[in-house]
Amino acid sequence: MKRKIGIIGKGNVGKAIQAGVQKSGHETKMIGRAGNIKETAAWADVIVMAVPFGEVSAVAAQLGGAADGKAVVDATNALGKEGLAVGFTTSGAEELQKKLPRAKVVKAFNTIFAQNMSTGKVKGTALLLPVAGDDPAAKQAVIDLGKEIGFDAVDAGPLANARLLEPMAVLNIQLGYVINKGLGTGIGFSLTR
Repeated sequence: MKRKIGIIGKGNVGKAIQAGVQKSGHETKMIGRAGNIKETAAWADVIVMAVPFGEVSAVAAQLGGAADGKAVVDATNALGKEGLAVGFTTSGAEELQKKLPRAKVVKAFNTIFAQNMSTGKVKGTALLLPVAGDDPAAKQAVIDLGKEIGFDAVDAGPLANARLLEPMAVLNIQLGYVINKGLGTGIGFSLTR
């Protein structure tokens, strides 16, 4: 089933997700901060939040009821100045769900560098795309999108497991940019079965 994907955020992550879902035949609309977020959300079947974590509250307020009943993909990294902004007892995705109580928030794409999001692969190897959410249909829609892009998309359990995915993203960032002088962005996690 081809979907209408509304992407909020015109940065590297938003552009990469747009490229990936477009090559899979889905229709997309991308909007930045100054655009009509509510109109884009009303048009979309699936909404992707690809904005900096500090902008999530403002975007959620603009979305209002336009996200009701829809899958809202939280692709953000809940980062503050010293690392994770939240964690252990909640996650950025769970906080977003509180702001959009009638939406179906799904955590995905945050553990992948933007440079690898349009293909889901690094050097021909499919990257792991863990997908966490409480609504089974919304989660399956995101898993399907991830597989169509080229990821090894897997069900990562309930939205509370975003508490695990958000630190995983921090580790990826550390490996890519900091530890051992950084491995670069041509890296990612895979799941061996």
